[in-house]
Amino acid sequence: MTTANLFELKNVAKRFTKGKETISIFEGLNMHIKNGDFMAIMGPSGSGKTTLLNLLGGVDQPTSGEISFADQRIDNLSESQLAKWRANNIGFIFQFYNLMPMLNAAKNVELPLLLTNLSSSERKQQVETALKLVGLSDRAKHMPSEMSGGQQQRVAIARAVVSDPKFLLCDEPTGDLDRQTADEILEMLQLLNRDFGKTIVMVTHDPSAAKFATHTVHLNKGKFVKAEELLV
Repeated sequence: MTTANLFELKNVAKRFTKGKETISIFEGLNMHIKNGDFMAIMGPSGSGKTTLLNLLGGVDQPTSGEISFADQRIDNLSESQLAKWRANNIGFIFQFYNLMPMLNAAKNVELPLLLTNLSSSERKQQVETALKLVGLSDRAKHMPSEMSGGQQQRVAIARAVVSDPKFLLCDEPTGDLDRQTADEILEMLQLLNRDFGKTIVMVTHDPSAAKFATHTVHLNKGKFVKAEELLV
């Protein structure tokens, strides 16, 4: 599986209609992501990075073209099928954590498991394992407001991996953190990739963050370009 393509995009186009105007984000985009990759995606604002993440995560559908995950077409799935597919395969990590402020760390991590058929005791065991993985077993009962930004992001990572997804999508996961804390989070992502076999795609503006990935691709105006062609 280490050389197999986990994701393949073939001739993908994505357009939005705004009034009478059609805005094209991608036209004929092709890419593949190998199982076990840790890919950083860089590019200026408006280059299509977030749109690409949304397509990979099944949050958005292409206007045309094909998107396959482990040889399964996902571009033609219904909303309910996509929701089930995301729950089984994708973990999301965001810049601003997106934790529920009224729930403690353990309850935040448990949220994705509520969509499964696991029993309460099984969910509790998986939450404990995920919090231990990110070094926050002692913060299980703490509320988000009682934790630092780095701790909140660790909770968000635990939530992303608690259902053991194959693929992690990270949207500027260290954009709201200081350098030292950011590096600790990036080292954790490296660990998940190297020791737990998670395939990771991370959007970042930070060249220092991109160095933690195994390789970097650059988007500009909806196309992949060489680093020296990137307009910052």
